[in-house]
Amino acid sequence: MPSILFVDPEYTPQTPKFANVGAFALLVFDFCITFQDEVKWTWFKPWSVTRVIFVISRYLPFIGIALTVYDYLDVGGLASGQADNIIHIIIIIAAEGLLVVRTWVFWKRSKRMLIVLATYSIVTIVAATSINVRRNAQLTEVPNAVLVYTLLALFECVILALTVYKRFSDYRNSEASIATALYNGSMFYMLCIIAITVLNVLNDAVFPAAYMGMFDALQIVIHSILASRIMFHIRSSHDQVHEMHALSMSEDMQFGQPSQIQTTSNDSERRNNASSVSEV
Repeated sequence: MPSILFVDPEYTPQTPKFANVGAFALLVFDFCITFQDEVKWTWFKPWSVTRVIFVISRYLPFIGIALTVYDYLDVGGLASGQADNIIHIIIIIAAEGLLVVRTWVFWKRSKRMLIVLATYSIVTIVAATSINVRRNAQLTEVPNAVLVYTLLALFECVILALTVYKRFSDYRNSEASIATALYNGSMFYMLCIIAITVLNVLNDAVFPAAYMGMFDALQIVIHSILASRIMFHIRSSHDQVHEMHALSMSEDMQFGQPSQIQTTSNDSERRNNASSVSEV
């Protein structure tokens, strides 16, 4: 029986097949349990660049993962590797795009930060794509996938660092606001995304070639699932901010006193801050 440390070149392990089929099942399951949220928070909202990115990261994985499973199961003996590869790249870009937009909003839509994020994103995409399409010219013994996932992990760490910095610089003494909850939720989701990316780096760098790509489908699925949850969380928080604002305005009109003017002003400022980071 082949071991995990030594794999006969003619032996095809079943574990990668099970892992990719399991990832597809996870994607379908998550879609079923979050479809109601999608209808509530996205279907009747105006179309925007963010919503287009969301739709790509939400639905394109079904095609990409289906092609991946098709290849691993070797159905009909047909290969769809190139199309599969392109779709995976588009999905990752779309999911990471939501994180970039979210980070830009956290930085109060700073033009300077937009330029920095856009430039870094383009450089990362070009570098990763160049490495990924390199086939025969083996300039290094390190597998292409390891280099691509390493670039992706570095990119995600930078996005996380920018979010953490903004969270503790703007809301250091605030623990219960909607804005703080948004920051904390986004940081948790990004940590999960980084974890699966690092898992892919370790898998492709340490395990035999027969196991390479074992978590490729899971990488796409986790990106899609967490990107969707970020979108739902943002839209939900945005509606909560507006509901609180309407309720507060109503209470101010009914019970407002001169001594409450300063407090009302401070509350309004906090609501505006929360609204600014929950709009996407």
